[in-house]
Amino acid sequence: MAPPSKRTPNQKPKHALQPSQKSLKPKSKSDAAAKSKAVAMQLEDDVPDFPRGGGSSLTREELDEVRAEVDAEFDAEGRGLKKKMKKKRVQKQSPSAEDDLGSLFGVGISGKLPRFANRITWKNISPGMKLWGVISEINEKDIVISLPGGLRGLVRASEAFDPFSDNKMKDVDCHSLSSMYYVGQLVACVVLRLDDDKKEKGKPKIWLSLRLSLLHKGLNLDVIQEGMVLTAYVKSIEDHGYILNFGLRSFSGFMPNISQAERKAISITTGHLLQGVVKSIDKTREVVYLTSDPDTVSKCVTKELKGISIDLLIPGMMVNARVQSTLENGIMLSFLTYFTGTVDMYHLQTTFPNSNWKDDYKQNKKVNARILFIDPSTRAIGLTLNPHLVHHKSPPSLVKTGDIFDHSKVIRVDRGFGLLLEIPTAPYPTPAYVSVSDVADKEVRKLEKTFKAGSHVRVRILGFKHLEGLAMGVLKTSAFEGSVFTHSDVKPGMVVKAKVIVVDSFGAIVLFPSGVKALCPLRHMSEFEISKPRKKFQVGAELQFRVLGCKSKRITVTHKKTLVKSKLGIISSYTDATEGLITHGWITKIENHGCFVRFYNGVQGFAPRSELGLEAGCDPVSVYHVEEVVKCRVTTSVPASRRINLSFTITPARVTEDAMVKLGSIVSGVVERVTPHVIVVNVRSLGNTKGTIHPEHLADHQGFAALLKSALKPGYEFDQLLVLDMEGINLILTAKHSLINSAKQLPAEVSQVRPRTVVHGYVCNLIEAGCFVRYIGRLTGFVPRSKAMDDQRANPSEVFYIGQSVRTYITDVSSETGRVTLSLKQSLCSSTDASFIQEHFLLEDKIAKLQVLNSKIPEFDWVEAFSIGNVVEGIVNDVKEIGVVVSFEKYSDVFGFVAHHQLGGITLKTGSIIRAVVLDVAKIERLIELSVKPAFVNKLKEETSSVETNKKKRKKEAHKKLEVHQTVNAVVEIVKENYLVLSIPECNFDIGYASLTDYNTQKFPPRQYVNGQSVIATVMALPNPATAGRLLLLLKSMSEVGETSSSKRAKKKSSYDVGALVQAEVTEIKPLELKVKFGSGFHGRVHVTEASDGNVVEDPFKGFRIGQTLTAVIISKTKKSENNRKTYQWDLSIRPSLVTGSKDIGDKLTSEDFSYSIGQRVSGFVYKVDKEWAWLTISRHVRAQLYLLDSAYEPTEIQEFQKRYKVGKAICGYILSADKEKKMLRIVLHPFCAAPDRTLGRGTINTDDANSLLNVISHIREGNVVGGRISKILPGVGGMLIQIDPRLYGKVHFTELTDSWDSNPLSGYHEGQFVKCKVLEVSHSVQGTLHVELSLRSSLDGMHSQKSTVISDKGCSPSQRVERIEDINIDMTVQGYVKNVTPKGCFIMLSRKLDAKILLSNLSDGYVENPEKDFPIGKLLVGKVASVEPLSKRVEITLKTPGASSAQKSQFCSSLKVGDIVYGRIKRIERYGLFITIDNTNMVGLCHVSELSDDHVDNIESKYKAGERVTTKVLKVDEERHRISLGMKDSYFSDIDEIQAPSKQSSDAAVDGSDYIALDELTILPENNSSGIQHLDVDFGNGEHPILADVEARASILPLEVSLDDIDSSGMDDVLSYDKEHVDSLDTEDEKSKRRAKKKANEEREREIRAAEERLLEKDIPRSADEFEKLVRSSPNSSFVWIKYMAFMLSLADVENARSVAERALKTINIREEAEKLNIWVAYFNLENEYGNPPEEAVQKLFHRALQYCDPKKVHLALLGMYERTEQHKLTDELLHKMIRKFKHSCKVWLRRIQWLLKQNKDEAQSVVKRAVLCLPRHKHIKFLSQAAILEFKCGVPDRGRSIFEGMLREYPKRTDLWSIYLDQEIRLRDEDMIRALFERAISLTLPPKKMKFLFKKYVEYENSLGDEERIESVKRKAMEYVESTLG
Repeated sequence: MAPPSKRTPNQKPKHALQPSQKSLKPKSKSDAAAKSKAVAMQLEDDVPDFPRGGGSSLTREELDEVRAEVDAEFDAEGRGLKKKMKKKRVQKQSPSAEDDLGSLFGVGISGKLPRFANRITWKNISPGMKLWGVISEINEKDIVISLPGGLRGLVRASEAFDPFSDNKMKDVDCHSLSSMYYVGQLVACVVLRLDDDKKEKGKPKIWLSLRLSLLHKGLNLDVIQEGMVLTAYVKSIEDHGYILNFGLRSFSGFMPNISQAERKAISITTGHLLQGVVKSIDKTREVVYLTSDPDTVSKCVTKELKGISIDLLIPGMMVNARVQSTLENGIMLSFLTYFTGTVDMYHLQTTFPNSNWKDDYKQNKKVNARILFIDPSTRAIGLTLNPHLVHHKSPPSLVKTGDIFDHSKVIRVDRGFGLLLEIPTAPYPTPAYVSVSDVADKEVRKLEKTFKAGSHVRVRILGFKHLEGLAMGVLKTSAFEGSVFTHSDVKPGMVVKAKVIVVDSFGAIVLFPSGVKALCPLRHMSEFEISKPRKKFQVGAELQFRVLGCKSKRITVTHKKTLVKSKLGIISSYTDATEGLITHGWITKIENHGCFVRFYNGVQGFAPRSELGLEAGCDPVSVYHVEEVVKCRVTTSVPASRRINLSFTITPARVTEDAMVKLGSIVSGVVERVTPHVIVVNVRSLGNTKGTIHPEHLADHQGFAALLKSALKPGYEFDQLLVLDMEGINLILTAKHSLINSAKQLPAEVSQVRPRTVVHGYVCNLIEAGCFVRYIGRLTGFVPRSKAMDDQRANPSEVFYIGQSVRTYITDVSSETGRVTLSLKQSLCSSTDASFIQEHFLLEDKIAKLQVLNSKIPEFDWVEAFSIGNVVEGIVNDVKEIGVVVSFEKYSDVFGFVAHHQLGGITLKTGSIIRAVVLDVAKIERLIELSVKPAFVNKLKEETSSVETNKKKRKKEAHKKLEVHQTVNAVVEIVKENYLVLSIPECNFDIGYASLTDYNTQKFPPRQYVNGQSVIATVMALPNPATAGRLLLLLKSMSEVGETSSSKRAKKKSSYDVGALVQAEVTEIKPLELKVKFGSGFHGRVHVTEASDGNVVEDPFKGFRIGQTLTAVIISKTKKSENNRKTYQWDLSIRPSLVTGSKDIGDKLTSEDFSYSIGQRVSGFVYKVDKEWAWLTISRHVRAQLYLLDSAYEPTEIQEFQKRYKVGKAICGYILSADKEKKMLRIVLHPFCAAPDRTLGRGTINTDDANSLLNVISHIREGNVVGGRISKILPGVGGMLIQIDPRLYGKVHFTELTDSWDSNPLSGYHEGQFVKCKVLEVSHSVQGTLHVELSLRSSLDGMHSQKSTVISDKGCSPSQRVERIEDINIDMTVQGYVKNVTPKGCFIMLSRKLDAKILLSNLSDGYVENPEKDFPIGKLLVGKVASVEPLSKRVEITLKTPGASSAQKSQFCSSLKVGDIVYGRIKRIERYGLFITIDNTNMVGLCHVSELSDDHVDNIESKYKAGERVTTKVLKVDEERHRISLGMKDSYFSDIDEIQAPSKQSSDAAVDGSDYIALDELTILPENNSSGIQHLDVDFGNGEHPILADVEARASILPLEVSLDDIDSSGMDDVLSYDKEHVDSLDTEDEKSKRRAKKKANEEREREIRAAEERLLEKDIPRSADEFEKLVRSSPNSSFVWIKYMAFMLSLADVENARSVAERALKTINIREEAEKLNIWVAYFNLENEYGNPPEEAVQKLFHRALQYCDPKKVHLALLGMYERTEQHKLTDELLHKMIRKFKHSCKVWLRRIQWLLKQNKDEAQSVVKRAVLCLPRHKHIKFLSQAAILEFKCGVPDRGRSIFEGMLREYPKRTDLWSIYLDQEIRLRDEDMIRALFERAISLTLPPKKMKFLFKKYVEYENSLGDEERIESVKRKAMEYVESTLG
């Protein structure tokens, strides 16, 4: 093997094109900059157009000099003896540097050849190189690639593919690298840059790129040829293949599906890298088609290309090469005519080349090679002949690092370099190379003497070169010693010896004997936490370590002595942690609730506080420290959740049953010691059991808890303590009275929690989202922030504290999750007793006694001398502004205080003696609150001489007047910090005490009271020892919700409450309210609904005047007035029932229930009227609406709607609908029957909610007379649409417009006109919409009025309309309007349900030339019934006068005789003759072509013209067949002297009046009278009225029409007949045209008859199979009939016959009737889905059959609908997946997919929307996105819908349709703030005035719906501002 060469920077030859080229390894920043610049230049297309392959740009002299230098270096290093050379100094080569062969050289075909083959090494690799490699490792953020020469390169995720913004590649992220690439994949890459590797000097980190845009630079369609192998990304996966991207935008590719075998081996995803052979090129579409056959790809050879550039060469490209020469370590090849490349020894054809390998490569030998690397800078190219790589497969890796092979065969010995070995592996051997440095522990001088070819050695694998398939081995003896050789040998817990090689602040790096490095962190250098490494860690020191873990070849070890020497089992995974296992670990974190312990391999456990073995009152931090090694025991382990619970107590303490304490039990204990954090208590009767009390658990009051803790001393005894929890053997106790008193009610388990109950607890934690409340044990409930306070603006952490006693209202208990949801709102949890203040006084007494004991002051008897209510004497010590300080002679340390307001007007001087009454005693401060008011002092003057016993007796008698729960009026005497001192005047001024705060409001700002204020209180406890001798009261306002600070300031002087009677003075009178004032400056109002009972008085405020005094009752306290924010509003009532009622009405008035029922009668007063609605107030909180058209049915009254309903008018009505959320009713003035429940459940009306349903069907009934407004006058005879409800429209038939048969019934009507109409019929369509038929005829019942809206030009009496066909008789005279006109006749409307037809022959006694002109649509006709068919509802009318037909027949027989000369006009020209109409008759004769002239006539059409007058002779008269034969030969007229023709005028008139059409001329024209009906343009406010749309659609569909061809030819009797010979002369083509016309007419007739039969079938359903057979024979193309037949068979449980009926239907129905066939397929689907065996398979077979006959999309949608209806979710999902791929351009399919995902609550909707946008055409994007957003609003997450709308509006901000839809969806959600913000955005846009008008109008309509006058006016002002700004 040839040695490598080294070159210094100044020895490198200069490139001719780059004279300043630097070395490959720059030494400074400037060099690096130059290098990067060179890279950029290399990547550009700066090469010559026709380069010589591999040619060098050096001169001949420079090239010779370089070669000489290389040869000299090789000789010197090969001998290994010379250290110096002439003119140069060459460093001694390390034996391990055998891969370093120096710089690369590109050599041309001519000239001196180099000695060595090019090889890639660390020193000659440079940016811009193209390399071939194999992926060896795929990580989360990068890919590791094995490069030639054993190099290792890295590819960042961002360089793994080309980012594209216009396709799905943009969704590929770093997490999908494993889905795009796979280990072992051969890839071509480009070197981006080299970074110095800090770990290994001289080995830079190689950063690569896999971007095809760099590899395919310069590639275009002109260069690509068939058979070329190209690499591409998978851009998207389609049904038949893959769309590819080559990294270039100029063209794309397509590859069909790969084989099944390869698909199973490799999972193809978007972004995957594929190779293929070019099959064809479509330059027009710029698409390259590839084939994916692996064999073809591996065998495809690049063809010779003319003028190919080196940039077009790609690593991995296969070429045909020829051996040019052999080199020292390889061979040189020439390929593609212009290029040469080298192959090093590791890439030869043979895997084990021996020493004679050169003999195998003779000159000019042809070989197949692949390009291995390309260096554009030096033009050097490397090739490979490796058989695996040539077949495009990576060499197999059959060995692992660290494997030992005892019998490895030496194949070749390279002098001075190493050995080539053959390792015996299965299934075939692996080559391995051992470097000379790894042959032995000592230096080996001559390898060839030590090792011989063919000998066997013991080798250990050191590494593996994946691309070459070459293993690196070692033969050193030391390599086989020790337990650790590679990283894979390292196991957690292993004890090893290692040498310290680096010591730093972070720790030490140690080296194992095998060369593996590990890290010993600073914290693991010692048993204890240290700040710097210990002295024993010196570089070179050998120490003993234990492996902690090994992750990603990073090994961590510890030197903690306890861990290294531990003999206990280790935990290296969560599965190793078995219950009871004792092991060592180290503490990583100490919390108050426990310690976190770390084990090996990153496993972590937790030891709770109860398992730490702490003594009572000890803190974990004081006992343990971080990084301490502890012995612990596994108590529980859950590997699945990665949880391990530990205990530091190795032997669990055994507790006897007697010593067991139940949670929630009451115990007593003695204080052992007091620590800063806990009080340690010895629990009595439990032996040595100890407990701890946290300071916050000493009392319910926060302040007293701190005072009690400071006063506690060891030895103090707690009589009652509650066991809250247990920590090991220690008890967690509480002294809170609230918990102790309710111990039996406190829950310990979730099963004991009962919803809607109030339970005591304590706050255990506070977070931003709320707080946690705990009960017994660990049972905890959560209080959301919204339920923590009545005022939700406050922060829970500001109004609660941890440990606070609270009363909780249990709102919900989840049985599944065990979660308890609570509420702390004072309105729900207020105290119902005086326990809170009772504990206050008891604690005060206890603390005062403890303070006396601690201060060693024995006196506490002073308290008895100052009993509450006693009169005491004292001396005035000092007089201050706030009061008087009093001292007592007997008790020098006790002081009294008389507040200023307790002096009672008496002036006291210093030193004077006073007698005062004790109001309050502050035992802790030793302060007495006194009063010298006469009211207190005088009541005891009579008792001064009495003995003490009598005093006590009288006191008891006085208190007998008070009873518990009695409500009293009290006066505030003293306002203390936490309570009020009150006097009760009605009970002889007894003193009572009431708390200002409650359990839940301790940190709330207390309600403000002033001295002398009157309050209402309830007696809760009479004086006794348990209350500290005090009378305890509960303020009535304690249960009220906390109020804002402003409302508190407004109520400082208030003593009024709901239900209180007041005297109020009227200050202002308004139509809807009285403004009043009462009390001390309080203002309120009396709503109009509170002025009288029942709201029936027309003007309830009529009799009041300003200044009048009223007696009123307070019914509520409302919010601030928006007009005057300084005035607090009170709502009062003067209703007699309330004013004179009992005092208990206050509770009933606090809330108003919204309990209304449909049809209930209510009354109210109008407070607003607009053009459409009248707004009423029913009560203070409930409003109602009265619609314009519901106010009356007389048009004049509706017209004066705003005049009739003035503000303040009283109205009574009946509830039509109720909205509980908005507290809004809709009323009508007339009673009606509420809709039954079954109707509400039908869901037939396509409206928004159930209220709209009631709106439609409750008050609109058949026979009702209603008011309406003409919305649209339909064209032709469509009638008109009339609005009768905000969302309901009715249709008036053309025959129902007037009573009389008016020639122009629409005259006098106009759009917007109010009319009175009667409901004729209310029906439901199949689609679920509602149809209402109306009539404007005044003659109907209920339509009579003085002011009739019927407009008639005639004064005749109304004519009866024929509604039923049974009422029609033959020869009956009827009237009707022309509905449709065809060449065969016309149809007329007899009534709204009945039509009739008039044949052309019956339109007139004479001939009708132009029926459409003579009988226009809408013309009134009068005729007689000619025939009636009740079954098919066919009526035929005739307009002929009686006897006309017989007269014609008699005239036919008598007036014409053979030989008569007659005159006429040519009616029609045929090839066989002329049809001539005879003057003054309605008869037509035929003049045969043979009778036209004496001579032969060649072209009859050129000689005669239609309408031409002629003279004819009667040749023959056939009276039976009514046929006339005429002749026009001149010979017929030669014997006639004179012929007088009738005048032209008379003949013309005769012809015009008597012409008629022969039978063969009748055709049916398409109906066009309904055109334009679909384009109605009516403004309906919100733009969405499906009912109206359906009514319009029905208006455009004409009633049943039957063809006229089925009528006998009785009306054609006057058409002449001809002899058989004449008929035979008719042309064949003419007969064919007749047959086609007749067939078409028959088909139309069949279709119309089928529709008629379907209508009949709905009324008369067949009862037997025979009847159905008869029906299907008559209507073979009707799917309706066939499906009914199938249903009939299923009702008989005959499934097989039902299937046969379906099959018959599919065969029978005409193939053109696709819709009918599809209906059968859908029914068949449902049949098989229900009865198939198995159903899924049967449906699928049927589905594939249906696809062959019907539109695939419709079939897919039909099957999807069935799956959705039957809730087959899995099948639905699979079908939708197929549909979005098959119909990816269909907006409807994508929306169905999104709708289904949202209904299934799946999170894939967003990704589907993104995919749909990419697939759908751009013109469908807005439609799709808007519909998707609507679906999100209705079924999904509204925020996602908002995001979609916002995205569209950013792109199309001026599209008002998007704004409208967006606003409609927000309005539906009813978030007023969001809606108004969106409106404000919309009206702030700069849009055309028409669009702005729409937005402002919509804004005003929305505010109108809310009824907020100020908002409405604000919007109108903004609209005016916009108009002014626009005009200005």
